[in-house]
Amino acid sequence: MIDTTLEALYRKDARRIFATLVRLLGNFDLAEEALHDAFIAAAERWPVDGIPGNPVAWLVSAGRHKAIDQLRRQRRFAPLDATVENIADESSQAEVPEGPEDDRLRLIFTCCHPSLAEEARVALTLREVCGLTTEEIARAFLMAPPTLAQRIVRAKAKIRDARIPYQVPGADELGERLQSVLRVVYLVFNEGYSASAGAMVLRTQLSGEAIRLGRLLAQLIPEPEVTGLLALMLLQESRRAARVTSGGDLVPLEEQDRSAWDAVLIEEGCALVRQSLLSRRFGAYTLQAAIAAVHAGATDAGETDWNEIVGLYDVLLRVEPSPVVALNRAVAVAMRDGPRAGLVLVDALLEQEPMRGYHLAHAARADLCRRLDEPEAARAAYATALTLARQEPERRFLQRRLDQLPN
Repeated sequence: MIDTTLEALYRKDARRIFATLVRLLGNFDLAEEALHDAFIAAAERWPVDGIPGNPVAWLVSAGRHKAIDQLRRQRRFAPLDATVENIADESSQAEVPEGPEDDRLRLIFTCCHPSLAEEARVALTLREVCGLTTEEIARAFLMAPPTLAQRIVRAKAKIRDARIPYQVPGADELGERLQSVLRVVYLVFNEGYSASAGAMVLRTQLSGEAIRLGRLLAQLIPEPEVTGLLALMLLQESRRAARVTSGGDLVPLEEQDRSAWDAVLIEEGCALVRQSLLSRRFGAYTLQAAIAAVHAGATDAGETDWNEIVGLYDVLLRVEPSPVVALNRAVAVAMRDGPRAGLVLVDALLEQEPMRGYHLAHAARADLCRRLDEPEAARAAYATALTLARQEPERRFLQRRLDQLPN
């Protein structure tokens, strides 16, 4: 009974408890050790004393006291630096809150601080907020675990040395800092929804963690763009089961079995899109979610309202101008006005340096040339896209398209 309760508590509440211990102790590694010490203490004490009325508060308090005792023992045998002295003194005076949700929010903003490199923010968020192991994160991003571990160590050291505060920013800087947090969450989701490289398209653990973070942020910061990001992730995730075959091959949107799309996620995502749009304070994530909602509302590819999608891309380009958004708009224009109209736009984008190395731009050109019955031009574009693509299922898809062209 006790073991089952502790296991369930660890799965459900370990990262909440950890976030509070980080605030109380001011140190990632010390908080991680205190978390494990707290659960060991519970396994020893609860069979004797019974399960406390507030198990989470008990575990936070036990972990804090274990850490303070350890610091004081160290102080007896060796002088500690001033930072550790302060941890021991201040932690013994700190309050343990009844509900530690604010501490989770503090931890997210700390891990996503803009002074950290973007890759460090992603790794630190997955490790400290989501609780993924270093090996799991390294495997997801196709990195050697020691390399990933060093990245996390350096990020923690920067937080410590720069004295980055464990706090949610004030209203004057919340908007800017929130964008950093949302970007990290969406990067995590994208790597799970469509891996940037490797043998698999989907890494469901990452997309699932990103959605969990999105739900937490929407609960704690009910801003339109937070809602919009959650809607976008839910709508994209709704198509996951139809995006690949049982053999792991890509299925393009127009060929997907829409009966396999998750209707529950679509309903929730569309409701969140409407909520965010009604606020009139939405941004790029909400607009992308609105585009996904238009796709979700079509019972088959032929019923897609491409005029509405082009209009949404027009607004998105004004809000967040980028070559990738322009490329997506060009594809939508091709679906509305025909492949020749889209090809003119794609070719103009390929004259820009950043897009020449982007495999999806060449893949889009190849598909438009294929639809225009220009096999030689399509063959050249597919070949270029193949040299640039890093994900194996994408490479197989491009190779199939190339092989299907007439000689």
